[in-house]
Amino acid sequence: LVMEDIEMTSKVLHEIKENGVSISVDDFGTGYSSLSYLKRFPIDELKIDRSFLMDIPASEDDSAIVKAVIAMSNSLELNVVAEGVETEEQLAFLRKLNCNALQGYLFSVPLPEQEFSAFVINNRAGASR
Repeated sequence: LVMEDIEMTSKVLHEIKENGVSISVDDFGTGYSSLSYLKRFPIDELKIDRSFLMDIPASEDDSAIVKAVIAMSNSLELNVVAEGVETEEQLAFLRKLNCNALQGYLFSVPLPEQEFSAFVINNRAGASR
């Protein structure tokens, strides 16, 4: 849908950004996501799809892709989120690359709002990860 009218999409996203809303591209690297988004749209953040994280650091190809996306994001001053972190090895690999944010089952399963609030309060002081 976004790609059907790039000019209109760009205009709308710029207006949204001017109102203080941050814009994130989810599942970057899959489907219709494109490097042209980074040039045409006012993007603040890229979320690396979990399919690229599943086999890191063992997979040289996936590791190279993740390294490249994080390096590119840093160069463009974009935040980068790694989705689907499930192992300590993935965590160590992503930390070494200075990935801005991590999410996945290694930290918690998805939680209802009340449980999430309690989780945040209980883990605020001493986040070991």
